Amino acid sequence: MRHLSFLSKLTLFAFVISTLPVLFIGSFSYLTSSREIQKNVNKSKMELILQINSNVEHKLTTVNQTLNQVVSSSVLKKALNSALNVNDFILYNDLRSEIRNMQSFDTKLEDVILLNQRQNWMIKNSGLYRLNEYPNYEQLTNLMNIPDSTSWVLNPSSLFYSEESVNVTGCDYSISLIKKLPTAKLQKYGLALANIPACSLQDFINISDVEPLDSIMVLNESGIILLHPDRSLIGKPASAGGLSDLQIIKSSNSSSGQFQTVMNKQDYSVSYFRSPMNGWIYLSVTSIDGLTKQSDKIGLYTILVCAVMLSLSVLLAWLGSRKMYTPIERLLNQMGQRRPGIKAGQRDEFQFIGEQMHHLFQSKSQLEREVSQHIRNVRTFFLIKAFQGQVKKRELFEELEQFGYREQVEEWQTMAVIILSIDYAGEDGYEKKDVNLLLFAAHNMIEELISPDRRLAPVIVDGSVVTLIGSREDHPESFHRMLYSLTENLQQQINSYLKLAVSIGMSLPFHTIEKLPLAYKEGLEALKYRITLGKGIIIQYEHINSGKHYLGLNYPVHTENDLMDAIKLADEAKAKELLEKLMRSIFAPGLPPQEYQIPLTRLLNNILIMMQESGITLNQIYHVNGSLFEELTDLQIAAEIEDWFWNVIVQPMISVFHSRQNAQYHNISEKIIDIIQHDYDKDLTLEECASRLHYNANYISSVFRKETQYYFSEYLAMYRFKMAKKWLEETDMPIKDIAAKLRYNNSQNFIRSFRKQEGMTPGQYRDSAGGRQRAVPEEY
Repeated sequence: MRHLSFLSKLTLFAFVISTLPVLFIGSFSYLTSSREIQKNVNKSKMELILQINSNVEHKLTTVNQTLNQVVSSSVLKKALNSALNVNDFILYNDLRSEIRNMQSFDTKLEDVILLNQRQNWMIKNSGLYRLNEYPNYEQLTNLMNIPDSTSWVLNPSSLFYSEESVNVTGCDYSISLIKKLPTAKLQKYGLALANIPACSLQDFINISDVEPLDSIMVLNESGIILLHPDRSLIGKPASAGGLSDLQIIKSSNSSSGQFQTVMNKQDYSVSYFRSPMNGWIYLSVTSIDGLTKQSDKIGLYTILVCAVMLSLSVLLAWLGSRKMYTPIERLLNQMGQRRPGIKAGQRDEFQFIGEQMHHLFQSKSQLEREVSQHIRNVRTFFLIKAFQGQVKKRELFEELEQFGYREQVEEWQTMAVIILSIDYAGEDGYEKKDVNLLLFAAHNMIEELISPDRRLAPVIVDGSVVTLIGSREDHPESFHRMLYSLTENLQQQINSYLKLAVSIGMSLPFHTIEKLPLAYKEGLEALKYRITLGKGIIIQYEHINSGKHYLGLNYPVHTENDLMDAIKLADEAKAKELLEKLMRSIFAPGLPPQEYQIPLTRLLNNILIMMQESGITLNQIYHVNGSLFEELTDLQIAAEIEDWFWNVIVQPMISVFHSRQNAQYHNISEKIIDIIQHDYDKDLTLEECASRLHYNANYISSVFRKETQYYFSEYLAMYRFKMAKKWLEETDMPIKDIAAKLRYNNSQNFIRSFRKQEGMTPGQYRDSAGGRQRAVPEEY
């Protein structure tokens, strides 16, 4: 079976990963958009019927209010107690005036009818009638049986206009507001009817943007159609308009909602709203086919977009796979393997890389051993330098900590250096060429015989094995016994296993690690006595120097180097301190007077060499004809010598270096100030200034601080405040613009900083500055 390459697998995987989201997103977007369309359409239909409800009820409320004015008028109250015959012309006329006032364009009232069953009269637009003589007397008096005192009722228009030959309204039905009279009494014997032709409210539902398959209708509580685009359906049940699921609305506890139904074998979405004012039901019926047409368009667009995205996905999958495979191919090339070779061997790329990594891990342990060996070599080199005094005190502790010795050394109360040397005599069976091998063997035996917590790692220095022995005990006798027992056992073991005589020299005990070089010299000095005492000895330095430490005549090189650095940096205080320290080191050993000339002459010579290398001539510091060395030789007192070095040599050189630094510092500070004055309104930083001037940021910060007594940020802020005050005094620039120019995040931060700096807000400062400017002409 042929194996697919990793590139093919990666391409196939990328194609699948890119295709699935496209298909998912396409399907999800189509379904979501379809639902959102229907949701938005239903929402818009609900808003439409709410608008229609608002308009209709506004009209009904107006009619109700105007009718309330009529039924509450004194004229009607008086008329209800009157028989209204021909002698009551004035009362009749006043009553007709009240009725005519209700019939306006806003109310759309067709007629207002008043009837009094007790007094047997009825009044409407066409005149005054005897109620029992009116053709529809029984139907009108039946309206007294409605349960509520005020009701909206759909009535045939012929009920009120039967005596007239033509229906002037052109509407078969009227929506009547019926109020029982008198309103203030329990016993009702009259009615007030305000008739609105149903056709006059038809404009509210005849909306121009309603789709052809849509329909708006209004039903009363009984399900009778009050308003419908088809006037012939007014007054008929809702089922006549195709709506047979009215029970869904009646059984619902909600005043509004949507549901789907089937009308004329087609699916429709119905949105409804039940009015809390009169219980009317406002309906919007929308064809589902109209909704799905828009969804079909979306589906087509979705398919096209998905097809394009799939094409792009295939292309990107291929290009991306090739791009991602490039590092693997490069790695294979670096390993000396090409892809065709992998296919031929029926191995994929990672199998080959895995094999190579296996070989790499196999060599890991070997590499670790080599690194460990290098670390041991570095540690050995450090210990050799430490024994020979070539490590500064500060560096000594840092290196001890790096190699894990610092805590151990700090715990030791007493220490001593032991130096083991082979006593080669020729009769031991060894030759000269075997010396290094023997030293290595002795080195290993020291590591095995002496516990690591009681020693540092032994090192081979100049044909001897050297190590530092330490103990937590501070008692001299106890430490001496331990040290002697340890060295005697070591000597015996070497003699027993190697058949070799060795001598061991021991330094005097000491308590601080800084004396390590001195102790090393004491151990070497002790070994020199093999000349007189013979081989195979263990000798302590206290036996040859009356128990006193070796007189260390080491020249203080490190202190001298620090003094040279302080002179170059023109650090007068530091140079003074180091000169005093160096003089104490020179005069401390207690040599004969003539011996002091050597280190003093060496110091003077080294300073003059440094002066010459720095380009400083002798005439710049010494203006007397003569020799500096002769002057130094004539001095006899230590304090006088130190004073001479300071006043004649060190201080004049510091003055020369200080002048050089001042010139350089002043030039740098002027350049920084110039940058601030030109670019204060930009995002200026110390690092940017350092980059422009090609200096280290910390360096120019200290130089600027030394020259101006201000930090860079302080000086920049001061200059910006200076410009802010200038703009506040001389311009009408808005405060927010000033804050923006001075690189504040917002004007509030600028105002707070300004108040903290000046004790007032920028606006107050501008006002006070304006007052001062206005006051100037008055003084003249």
